[in-house]
Amino acid sequence: MARLTVHTLDTVPSEAKARMEAVQKANGFIPNLIGVLSNSPQALAFYQEVGKMNGSNSLTAEEVEVVQITAAAHNGCDFCVAGHTKIGTLRLKMPNDVLEALRNRTNIDSNEKYQALAQFTMQLIDKRGAVSDEELAAFKAAGYNDQNVLDTIMGVALATLCNYANNVGKTDINPELIDYAPKR
Repeated sequence: MARLTVHTLDTVPSEAKARMEAVQKANGFIPNLIGVLSNSPQALAFYQEVGKMNGSNSLTAEEVEVVQITAAAHNGCDFCVAGHTKIGTLRLKMPNDVLEALRNRTNIDSNEKYQALAQFTMQLIDKRGAVSDEELAAFKAAGYNDQNVLDTIMGVALATLCNYANNVGKTDINPELIDYAPKR
C-alpha cells in the first residue's frame, strides 16, 4: 500500500492540476508516479521539464531508455522498470534480450555500446559520479563523448527523483503497466 498520497484529478493541488490533466490526455490514464509527484507541484514540474530535456539530449531514444531502465533496476524501482520497459517494448521496439538484460542487470551480449552505457550508469550511481579514469575511458572507448557523459548524468538525476519517490512512497504499479513489471 502506498505510503504517500497518490493524487487523482479530484484531489490534486491546484498548482499541479493542469500538468496532471495533460498526462491523462496524453496517456489515457494517470501513472501513480504522477499522482505521487503531484504532492509537490515543483517535483512534478521538475520531472516533466527535465524529462523533456532528457528526451532530446545527445543520446538516442533507445539509449535514454537504457539509462532509465538500468537506473530503475539498480535502484530497485519496479514501477519505473515497468514504465520504461513498456516504452522500450511498444514505442521503441527494443529487442527483448536487451530489455531483459537491463531489467536483470546482466550483460547485454548483443549490443556492446548499450552494455557500456548500462555499466557506466551503474558506476555513476554506485560512485555518486566519482568514476575512475579507467571507467570514463571505457565509456568513451565504446563511442561516447563528453556531451554523452553529461546527458547520462542528467538521465541518472531524473531517474533518481522517480526511483526514490516510488521507493519512499511504495507506489503501486498501475494496471496499465503491470504486464511490464519485474516478476518477483
